[in-house]
Amino acid sequence: MSELRCFHVDAGKGLHRLAGLEEALVSVQAGGYVWLDLFEPTRQDLDAVARPLGIHPLAVEDCLDEDQVPKIEDYPGHTFVLFNRYSYADRTLIVDEIDLLLGKSFLISVSGHRGGGRRNLEKAEEMAGREIGNVEKGPDFLLHVILDHIVDGKMPAIEAIEEDIEAAEEGMLQDPAAFKLETLVELRRSLLSLRKSLFHEREILVKICRKDSPFISELAIYHFRDIYDHLTKFFETCEMNRDILTSLMEMFLSLINNRMADVANRTNMSVRRLTLITTVFMPLTLLAGVGGMSEWSMMTGPPNWRIAYPLFLLAMVVIGGANYYLLRRIERQDENRRMDRA
Repeated sequence: MSELRCFHVDAGKGLHRLAGLEEALVSVQAGGYVWLDLFEPTRQDLDAVARPLGIHPLAVEDCLDEDQVPKIEDYPGHTFVLFNRYSYADRTLIVDEIDLLLGKSFLISVSGHRGGGRRNLEKAEEMAGREIGNVEKGPDFLLHVILDHIVDGKMPAIEAIEEDIEAAEEGMLQDPAAFKLETLVELRRSLLSLRKSLFHEREILVKICRKDSPFISELAIYHFRDIYDHLTKFFETCEMNRDILTSLMEMFLSLINNRMADVANRTNMSVRRLTLITTVFMPLTLLAGVGGMSEWSMMTGPPNWRIAYPLFLLAMVVIGGANYYLLRRIERQDENRRMDRA
């Protein structure tokens, strides 16, 4: 549901809430400036505000378009600024757009036009009240208060992403087999969105600090430099986390390769052991076949069966014992190799 909040700011009189747009337009004539805060506005709501204040139609269109990158554009009579605010939950980054239109006697803030019921400037009025001494100096100082509020609100989302990266690292090291690569891919996607937004927002502050906007006074520029420092810090943090994620992906692939190599080595050892068993049992099979078909008694002579068959059984026992000894020796050697690698 659309909502319009109107405020009048005048030197020495503070910030006052107005009843509606008509009262705000009248109060501008008496001095000071007005702040018009629109939440979830329709095209008709924006047109009703834009026409009397001379807002350019392209700026109104930008306020309604979605998936735009942060930017600053100068129009005759006002400057348009687009900033982003973040919220992060369940490894999902939600990017909200906040549009600001700055003129000599007004500041218009537009938010929530994507829906979802998220109020992005719910505490901006409170912050403006705490810094009323600066806010009374002009709408450019109020713009600084709002941008400072937006930028400070980015920190919880960045910290939450860092915590998820640390949790992903611990989970991957504890149990690589159960770890899902999709976790790192989702975090990487969030960081890319952060980096894209922070890069363009930092460029906005560069343009403001070099006095590109005629509606931002030189006295207010010093305050915007502090916002630039915060954005630079967040951008560097984002870049550092991207490097960490890249390292984690490489580590995960290395752990999986090592695990597959270990499985392959175990398979090779099992095949070798089975081959050895088959090789050892070949003479036993021959002997069993010879003894089972009575060739042994024919070769040794039927009268000598009392000596021939005990010798046959003794040969079977010796070969079986030798087989058991060889298998145990191979197992001990394999265990020693695994302990040396560990």
